[in-house]
Amino acid sequence: MERPRLGTARRIGPYLLITRLDSAGGPGTPPVPERRFIARSTDGDRTVLVSAPLEGADPQRFVAEAEAARHPLGPWAAPVTEHSGPSPAPWCARPYLPALPLPTALAVYGGPLPEHTVRALGAALAGTLALAHAAGTTHAGVSPAAVLLAGDGPRLTCFGAVRAAGPDGAPRSGLPGLDPGALAPEQATGGRPRPPGDVYALGAVLSYASTGHTVPDRDELPASLRPLITACLARDPAARPRAAQLLEQLAPSAAPAAAHGPRGTEIHAGAASLPADWLPGRLVAAVARQSAVVLAAELPSSAHAPAPAHRDN
Repeated sequence: MERPRLGTARRIGPYLLITRLDSAGGPGTPPVPERRFIARSTDGDRTVLVSAPLEGADPQRFVAEAEAARHPLGPWAAPVTEHSGPSPAPWCARPYLPALPLPTALAVYGGPLPEHTVRALGAALAGTLALAHAAGTTHAGVSPAAVLLAGDGPRLTCFGAVRAAGPDGAPRSGLPGLDPGALAPEQATGGRPRPPGDVYALGAVLSYASTGHTVPDRDELPASLRPLITACLARDPAARPRAAQLLEQLAPSAAPAAAHGPRGTEIHAGAASLPADWLPGRLVAAVARQSAVVLAAELPSSAHAPAPAHRDN
């Protein structure tokens, strides 16, 4: 996370920007599908994570996906709570929770995460996707950058990033913000995002957390996770497991969530809480430092002017 630059207040919508959430990436750093900032309301009462589309993105698609992301998908998703209209400068916001993007977490930790952390991460994300798929929804935004690691568990963001990046039928390979390693082959060629694409992306996320690469050599993967991740990354969508099956493998004792499939099949979303030690101590300390920096940030007094007109939806 960049240190706050508070000499001149900048805004997105009604919010004053404190700092970027994502560090400047170097070669090999997974791309981020949105511009993301930690920001504060002009009255100083609310801190949020505010996102805006990348330059050249379609503002109408961005806002449509932000509206769809209002619907909660269990405890490990971060739903949008407000957003603008599509013009002149679209944005969306979520309540701020001290958390590190997964690529930042690997940089802070100094390499791949411990297996127990990867398993907890996988169980939480698989449960979130199982709930979405049971409701007939495809997340279409799972990637390393979309995953935030908080002290109590991960949060999945960037809902609909694949749909927002380009219309169905148009190739998405190479579009800004999309991680090629987490983009299922059928989506890269313009296919409509469907649940098997989410599973492919989940496999890429678990691969990245385990090895530092979304497309690793098979031998790089931890032996106990190799069959599961390899199955997720199958090029044939029909050969990939379902999210609910992955949850059973990653967290067989997960408590059932209050969600049902289209035929009444009970879907398990994973435990509502993860073990207290799910996140390595070095990352817990980094999350705490981020929280302290944001809490201590003081915006210039001139920033507390009336916010520009905007529309909440």
